[in-house]
Amino acid sequence: MTTIGLASASSAEAAQSAFASRYGRPDEPWRLRLHTIIFESHTPAGRRFDLALILVILASVLVVILDSVESLTAGHNALFDVLEWTFTIVFTIEYMARLASVRHPLRYARSFFGLVDLLAILPTYLAFFVPPAAALFNVRLLRLLRIFRILKLSEYVSEFGFLGEALVASRRKITVFIGFVLILVAILGSIMYVVEGPENGFTSIPVAMYWGISTMTTVGFGDITPKTDLGRFIASCMMLLGWGILAVPTGIVTAEMTLRGVRRSESTFKCPACQTENRDADARFCKHCGRPLQPIEKA
Repeated sequence: MTTIGLASASSAEAAQSAFASRYGRPDEPWRLRLHTIIFESHTPAGRRFDLALILVILASVLVVILDSVESLTAGHNALFDVLEWTFTIVFTIEYMARLASVRHPLRYARSFFGLVDLLAILPTYLAFFVPPAAALFNVRLLRLLRIFRILKLSEYVSEFGFLGEALVASRRKITVFIGFVLILVAILGSIMYVVEGPENGFTSIPVAMYWGISTMTTVGFGDITPKTDLGRFIASCMMLLGWGILAVPTGIVTAEMTLRGVRRSESTFKCPACQTENRDADARFCKHCGRPLQPIEKA
């Protein structure tokens, strides 16, 4: 097995252990069996359940999207109503099954994905019992968020945490960079306010700063445009500067991810005898106990 495969397996076990400690595995046999099917995607039954639920979620989201197109719903309201109630009943059964398959159902119901589960079925019932609540139908699009819970593949779980760690570690650098950009926008926006003036749409410094942000990010809505030659020259410089500015946060986070990836890969290389970490990938003998080591397979 490759190093990545070992890390992925350990991440999956860690994620399942964390879930079990938070919500609890039930003691009753039928609830334990239900827990295995719903929450343990590494089992054959769990994989089949996840695959079926993914297809149902995607189909329900597609129905919600198509339901917003008047040309499609005209004359087919009954069909869309039947489909919506079918999906709602399926998700209601699935939600109740999730609550029944954990030892602490209230704790799961108050969790992020527990609330997403509830929001996926609540609008339909509200619209039925309280017709003015039909405006909440768009909340059903939150079903798409459930895919990230269903896809409990170890590489996704570990990489989301890996990215979060890199973002947290880079927060000071990114904060300083954003502060520098805001100062630059304030200075250039003030200059453009003086150069262009209210007659060309730059009615205030905040408006000019708004134009500067849209220009430096290469968005360019076109609602405010410079009319003078000097203003166009400054705008051109800001456009070119924006290319470099957009790449800086990506470079900061990428460098932090690379550094953490090296540290993580080093810490996973252990001697089977003395369990010493920071083993070199090409080492043939442990530098602490001298035991022969198996070569590490590379992905």
